[in-house]
Amino acid sequence: DMLRAPALASPHSLEGQLEYIIQRWGSVLGEEFVTRLLRAMDFVREDAVRRQGHSEFKPTAEVPTYAGYPEYERYSPDKEWMPRLVLIAKNAYVWLDQLSKKYQRNISTLDQVPDEELDILARRGFTGLWLIGLWERSRASQKMKQRMGQQDAVASAYSLNSYDIANDLGGWSALENLRWRAWGRGIRLSADMVPNHMGIDSNWVIEHPDWFLSVDQPPYPSYSFHSENLSDDSRAAIVLEDHYYNHSDAAVVFKLHHHATNGTRYIYHGNDGTSFPWNDTAQLNYLKAEVREAVIQTILHVARNFPIIRFDAAMTLAKKHIQRLWFPEPGAGGAIPSRAERGLTRSEFEAAMPEEFWREVVDRVAAEVPDTLLLAEAFWLMEGYFVRTLGMHRVYNSAFMHMLRDEDNAKYRTAIKNTLEFDPRILQRYVNFMNNPDEKTAVEQFGKADKYFGVCVVLSTLPGLPMFGHGQVEGFHEKYGMEYRRAKWDETPDEGFVRYHEQIISPLLHRRRVFAGVENFMLYDLFTPEGNVDENVFAYSNRFANERGLVIYHNRFADTRGWIRMSAAYLENGQLQQKSLADALGLPNGLNDHVIFRDYVTNLEYIRSCREIHEKGLYVELGAYKCHA
Repeated sequence: DMLRAPALASPHSLEGQLEYIIQRWGSVLGEEFVTRLLRAMDFVREDAVRRQGHSEFKPTAEVPTYAGYPEYERYSPDKEWMPRLVLIAKNAYVWLDQLSKKYQRNISTLDQVPDEELDILARRGFTGLWLIGLWERSRASQKMKQRMGQQDAVASAYSLNSYDIANDLGGWSALENLRWRAWGRGIRLSADMVPNHMGIDSNWVIEHPDWFLSVDQPPYPSYSFHSENLSDDSRAAIVLEDHYYNHSDAAVVFKLHHHATNGTRYIYHGNDGTSFPWNDTAQLNYLKAEVREAVIQTILHVARNFPIIRFDAAMTLAKKHIQRLWFPEPGAGGAIPSRAERGLTRSEFEAAMPEEFWREVVDRVAAEVPDTLLLAEAFWLMEGYFVRTLGMHRVYNSAFMHMLRDEDNAKYRTAIKNTLEFDPRILQRYVNFMNNPDEKTAVEQFGKADKYFGVCVVLSTLPGLPMFGHGQVEGFHEKYGMEYRRAKWDETPDEGFVRYHEQIISPLLHRRRVFAGVENFMLYDLFTPEGNVDENVFAYSNRFANERGLVIYHNRFADTRGWIRMSAAYLENGQLQQKSLADALGLPNGLNDHVIFRDYVTNLEYIRSCREIHEKGLYVELGAYKCHA
């Protein structure tokens, strides 16, 4: 009966039977045997991932609770310009092609971007231009995409050969020309840095193959490598696993053969464990100190040329995720097939990588290129950790897009409240956006009517860094792939949409000084006449010097009304505090004192009694998706 117990307890799951054995008999089996069982469970999970593939990854936004937050506090100080940054993304190749059509002349290099276009960006309130895809890309990546039918494709923007400006974009001289013309209009340039991996045929792969995670033999006997050589370098051959070309498998490694030594190794593709391997990339081994130093030197090189750096997939290089993905502890494997047998115990991993890579990056950049804003693309509930402990200046806040799009309004208000109670400074470090290059466009997610503009007002007036997508202001619907040379849809700007942007959003962006900080930011509940809190209303105030701002937005297809009087709790000097709307706005309390609100959305002015706001609060009525600012 004892031997049959695991099968009876979990008749349809081998993993479940192993877990039963560990839980019931682990204390008598001994540590070594339990470790073997834990590894066996890892192999079962890896096999399931390999056979079934990853399910379609749908990022979800969770509410941060900060419960038991153990990390130390070590923010990086902002330079004066950083809190007021407003960033817009442009896919470099696609943008240049669109400009060629707009201005009816060939615009194919960065120095040919018209002054008029930079004037437009500045007029609309943008102070940062993120150019996606500037670097020299992998030639093998382009070959792979063209072999699979994308004849017009360039390589992926995140499969890089080197950190030199691409020759067909004009090289370094063209960048220098654009940089100075943009800076003359108050616009700083931003570039990507992709620290997790390099292109499969990059110089590093050829010259430093030991910098990458690899094995001497294919990790699975079904792998075969008889397809074409993707390398243009005569020193080595690079071959993808054969089943890539008929989509019957997504191998975790590719083959590298050096002709001079007749040596072969199988290098892992870049991977974050949420989807299939990025098969035009090679995964760097961050347990090696020389790799970490080489990447840091590359980051410093980028920082000397761009005052804003966006780190792609930064969360994959937090220590706990490096171990989880590539060197899993016994019982914690399964994220990436074949890595469980190369796992490490926690103590072994700590000995190999005692410090957080990102903390060293932040400290080195601060010392050597101090006027640089570091922006991390990070998810997995690591946002607070990246800015508060690792010291990044800014971090993605995907909850803004997901929750406001889905109208999970109570969840997002709770997220703001939790952050205000734990450490309000985190709010100022968020990058808020309505889309990013990996997501559907803003108009696909939010439409083109009141909901879009209401959320866009919130985007433009919350603390943090507002980031706008390529084509967002123009109302474009197409999502541009990272391998696109040009847009595939023939879209023209929606002039009415653009005009509304310039009338409502741009003036708010030009007044970011009022909204960027968190020292005077207050969030309010709207109480209905029935005494209930309407969780669909976002009401908040902020101020800078003598300028004061109040934003009220109703993110629901319904009508509402009520009073706004007292702020949510916020942490100040170690104590939770609250403040009335009247005090937050600095309103006098005389019987004959009145305040005038000038609304940027309706262009109307409202006069209200200061005494009434002190005693009762501010009464508002809002229709579906209506907004006041």
